Amino acid sequence: MLVALDQVTKRYGSATSQPALDAISLEIAAGKITAIMGPSGSGKSTLLNLIAGLDRPTSGSIAVQGKLLNGLGEGALARYRRTTVGLIFQFFNLLENLTVLDNVLVPAQLSGMNRKAARARARLLLDQLGIAALERSYPARLSGGQRQRVAVARALINKPALLMGDEPTGALDSHAGEQVLDLLQDLNRGGQTIILVTHDTRLAERYADDIVTLVDGAIANRESTAPRSIVRALS
Repeated sequence: MLVALDQVTKRYGSATSQPALDAISLEIAAGKITAIMGPSGSGKSTLLNLIAGLDRPTSGSIAVQGKLLNGLGEGALARYRRTTVGLIFQFFNLLENLTVLDNVLVPAQLSGMNRKAARARARLLLDQLGIAALERSYPARLSGGQRQRVAVARALINKPALLMGDEPTGALDSHAGEQVLDLLQDLNRGGQTIILVTHDTRLAERYADDIVTLVDGAIANRESTAPRSIVRALS
């Protein structure tokens, strides 16, 4: 398993406070698209942050690629985030004073990638995502869908084993959102493991291999979807 959570609990505040996540055990296989669903406050983003190493569990263990995150110090967690995880956010989080190309290069620079190799990979990703002509543009000049494609390229620059999106289509109209999800599906066909937090049942059923539903910090349901080729043919 690429990701394994064992009895993971996360509390904010006192030991008697209601947990944001309550004894979650979950395994996620490599090469799958897993959708995390649930109402507001159910623990979706908390779960994503824990797997990304942005937060620490109160109890329980989290392993990614067989490595326990619990015992890692802040420096090791930062390296883990740079090399193993790619994050896509709802509101893109692009740096407005940097060009498209320079936004994509930021994680590569932080990881110490060779500058020439980083620029070559960034341009390859922009080309694959259909926005190579925009490399010198600034985010303010881009549509929402174009911005999210830049964010996807930035998330992929360090070749992460795990790509994660927190409502990556939430700020997009339905057409742009489906374009981004089609893109993520194409990446998955190439072997990319993806975890998506989404509130949209229709999109989860159309694109995900597995759907995990959280309610009050616990797993209420987990199901495998129909083969996506069938779902897409029926939609």
